[in-house]
Amino acid sequence: MDKEVPPAGGRRGLLQAAATVPLLGGLGIAPTLAAEMGRSERPLRAAFSNAGLQATWCAQGKAAAEYWGKLFNVDVTWFDGELNPTRQRGAIDNMASQKWDFVAIQAFGIGTLTAPVRRMIDAGVPVIDMDTLIAPLDQLNVHSFLAPDNEFMGAAVTEALMQAIGGEGTIIMTQGALGHTGAQGRARGFESVVKRYPKVEVLDTTPGDWDVTKVARIWDTHLTKYPKISAAYFHNDDMALAAYNVMRAKGRTEIRIGGCDAMPPALAAVLDGRMHATVRNPSCRIHGGAVMAGVAAVVAGEKTGEEGIPKHVITDGPVVTKANAAGMAWMQKYFLI
Repeated sequence: MDKEVPPAGGRRGLLQAAATVPLLGGLGIAPTLAAEMGRSERPLRAAFSNAGLQATWCAQGKAAAEYWGKLFNVDVTWFDGELNPTRQRGAIDNMASQKWDFVAIQAFGIGTLTAPVRRMIDAGVPVIDMDTLIAPLDQLNVHSFLAPDNEFMGAAVTEALMQAIGGEGTIIMTQGALGHTGAQGRARGFESVVKRYPKVEVLDTTPGDWDVTKVARIWDTHLTKYPKISAAYFHNDDMALAAYNVMRAKGRTEIRIGGCDAMPPALAAVLDGRMHATVRNPSCRIHGGAVMAGVAAVVAGEKTGEEGIPKHVITDGPVVTKANAAGMAWMQKYFLI
């Protein structure tokens, strides 16, 4: 066998290589390929914001952005939206007052951040829109919009619930924030399926605004008001699991539950039967993809459009049931989906 040659630079180089390998190896990427993949030679400064780190989807997205940022030599600074449009606007105004190589934003609500984002775009900063529209794409020249097909997500989980209850009974939809374009799409997906089942009655569609405390109050009222609820669809898993805790306390665990995002707690709930199904909104793919898009724009000069990044990149994930939940958990462990 040939003798293994240590990295250049002696002991120091060996230690540096040892520190780098776990980061890259988790993605199956050899360290020597990093430069070929577009890793910046100089540290890039990127600003990120999503709706609010109280939401597990947003917290996972932050971890994914930081992970991919380290891989591609990007220093990620976070501006928390705090699940509040006014506070996020203040954070983005602050972001717009500073200099960045690129930024990536998930807006809490459409139209709430347009002015400061436009200032950054006008200053030549690539802005990547994540998950929900900052503004309609024909009104704001973002570099790209990375998002799942929310109508598909809503429809897929609702169809799974319809099959679970045999196409008849009652259902409640607990929506996210009404100004969130992702929530709007999920509601349209829900409605497109339910209208095909005339024996299913929709009892309520009150929004929970992604707030688990608010959802617990809403569902305490629902369970008192409605003695028969066959199924419930929630626009994210955090709300679904908050409602399940109320259902369990009231002895109403017969209700079939569906969610969105397929976060680790929901995967566990699908595996043990607390939830019937969820669908992956790929937080890691979206936030990591935003890092990749920003690096490509700055380092390689990649433009929007033909031979560059499309204006709208669909980042769908699958419906998750017991059959694929374990694999989904493994993929998330390495920030791959």
